[in-house]
Amino acid sequence: MSDAVLIETKDAIALITLNRPDKLNALNYDLIDRLMAALDTIETDAGIGAVILTGAGERAFSAGADIREFSGTVRHGPNTAIRDFVRRGQAMTARLEAFRKPVIAAVNGLAFGGGCEITEAVHLAIASDRAQFAKPEINLGMPPTFGGTQRLPRLAGRKRALELLLTGDAFSPARALEIGLINAIVPHDELLPAARQLAGRILRHSPLAVASIITAVTRGLNMAIGEGLQVESEQFAAMVPTSDLREGLAAWIGRRPPSYSGH
Repeated sequence: MSDAVLIETKDAIALITLNRPDKLNALNYDLIDRLMAALDTIETDAGIGAVILTGAGERAFSAGADIREFSGTVRHGPNTAIRDFVRRGQAMTARLEAFRKPVIAAVNGLAFGGGCEITEAVHLAIASDRAQFAKPEINLGMPPTFGGTQRLPRLAGRKRALELLLTGDAFSPARALEIGLINAIVPHDELLPAARQLAGRILRHSPLAVASIITAVTRGLNMAIGEGLQVESEQFAAMVPTSDLREGLAAWIGRRPPSYSGH
């Protein structure tokens, strides 16, 4: 695995660190590809039940796309830019959004552009009180391209999202919490412990049930409610023959803690 992405596993939690601190953890093509490879590895590892995603260094979660690299791609025209830049970034955020193990962003600093889009895409997010967010793509004469025009309005509402998208102004963790971009703000030194504590609260439960909830919510948000309810029904039906559901019911009836096998 490239040093652009670091992975550390402890207590069934994989800590992924975006590791280009000298570039404010800018998302170049190599880093995105390495992050996708890391997710592929984690997905099939039965010993990992949750993911925390953070940035290296004290300044940034990720300041967004690597503009110098992207600029070179743009010079080759729209077809190349779409193929190499847009599709790669959209695939990354879609992968994070649909990942069947919970992904928690631990936003330790700047989350601008693509870094903000990662925060939008992951399932849960906790921010340091030193974090700062922005949708600055308009300052480059372009819209966001990693899903920001779609996910932020779904999180924040159309008018609040458009204010951020059309001004490019930076905003605080408090504003991010208010609009639903993050779940909590904690003191900087408590960021990773808080993310681990949140992951631990999830890991108490059946991994199959966790995955089914993530899938139902992620798919259902993009459907009419009737279609979403059908997805919910399908996810429940998939749980019915599992030992996890039988164990959960038996533990509740027997007034004891459940012990899930993930089968």
